[in-house]
Amino acid sequence: MKSWDNITKIALSVNDGKTSALELVNESLSRIEGAKEYSAIISTTKERAIERAKLIDDGVKSGKNMGRLAGVPFIAKDNFLTFGSETTAASNILKGFNAPYQASAIVKLEAEGAICVAKANLDAFAHGASTENSDFMVTKNPHDKTRVPGGSSGGSAASVVLGLAPFSLGTDTGGSIRQPASFSGCVGLKPTYGLVSRSGVVAMASSLDCIGPMTKTVGEASLILDVMSGRDPLDSTTIEKDSLGYVSLDADLKGKKIGLVKEYFDDSLDKSIKESIDELIDKLKTAGAEIVEISLPILPSALAVYYILCPAEVSSNLSRYDGQRFGYSFDKANDLNESYSESRARGFGKEAKRRIIIGTYVLSSGYYDAYYKKAQLVRTKIVKDFEKAFKSVDFLLGPVAPTQAFKIGEKSNDPLAMYLSDVMTVAPNLAGIPSITIPIDEKNNLPVAVQLMAAQKQDRPLLGAAKKIEELSQ
Repeated sequence: MKSWDNITKIALSVNDGKTSALELVNESLSRIEGAKEYSAIISTTKERAIERAKLIDDGVKSGKNMGRLAGVPFIAKDNFLTFGSETTAASNILKGFNAPYQASAIVKLEAEGAICVAKANLDAFAHGASTENSDFMVTKNPHDKTRVPGGSSGGSAASVVLGLAPFSLGTDTGGSIRQPASFSGCVGLKPTYGLVSRSGVVAMASSLDCIGPMTKTVGEASLILDVMSGRDPLDSTTIEKDSLGYVSLDADLKGKKIGLVKEYFDDSLDKSIKESIDELIDKLKTAGAEIVEISLPILPSALAVYYILCPAEVSSNLSRYDGQRFGYSFDKANDLNESYSESRARGFGKEAKRRIIIGTYVLSSGYYDAYYKKAQLVRTKIVKDFEKAFKSVDFLLGPVAPTQAFKIGEKSNDPLAMYLSDVMTVAPNLAGIPSITIPIDEKNNLPVAVQLMAAQKQDRPLLGAAKKIEELSQ
């Protein structure tokens, strides 16, 4: 399958009248149709996408500049509210739901001329690390159909690698952009918490959720972030974007200090991943970076903290799906209580129920202090330890996951083994810092990637360093 041109190049060609937005949309829809075997897409927005493409082409003909993303097709994870298709979050309880408004991120992208062509598969409500928890289908890894693409943004990652669209959108609560980007072989960016509005995105854990792009290159991720970022009156947690934006980057690593996170390089890390990172470290030294080992002793506690706080927020956020106002409703109930219980019992999948039960338990009387309150105290300690680390280094580097993409079904019956897939990605969410996955190698015919982290609001320097790592890895 022919690769897409660079996103900027596509938009320039459309604005110059050399390429038709309608042709691009039809090409993307054709590719989606031809890649059904990978089960990456839940639905398309075909009619609306074609309508928007025609409007962009008409605007170009009348002499207007239609934006930095003019005519560029993209795919949104199906927990983004969009027009033109259902928004299901890959859960039966939302099957048939049509959004009354669009996510702020979608609105900003459309304002620059981008066209949403489809909705990508995910673990239902973003609960998972493999995209096996979707109520509709299991997405397959683009490199090996017997393996998972990662999760929960597995459909978004697979879409980019398969070339179904030039970029996709994902959400990252504990690694759900970065881990599938690693498993599937694309760039995945989790910005600083609040840099991209969460308005119009189905909530999982509101103090952890981040919105980010999944792209072929770091430069393209920077452009998409530049378009989506900034304050939004519809999300009070949003922050100002960098005054210099995120497009023009400083990729010079001379004199920069990069810390290798000691806790991420233990015996659980696959040798093939360690070998690839060791090779990258040599290249980084040659490029002028200073490499030091740094220890964050609190990191082993991060996964436990995450799986207390995240389910607690999940149990709260999912309480709105009660079968009364929208989504699936059990229509044979004899009374209100039966309507509530049966709608939720039939609408939610196993993993959603598991997280609701865990979350309700840690918030319940008698256990709140023992679990939830203590986890919040340890979270503060994690934030402080990262702040301390970034006083001595510019960036932190480590693997994204202990292994490469695992086999479909390998961990689906062992929730604890599945949760351990997040062991290296949850801490940046707890600390609210930006982090990016960059593919660096291929071993055993599967991608290998690294995770680069920076201090809060240092997204711009992070992207510059990531761009250099990308160059060194080519």
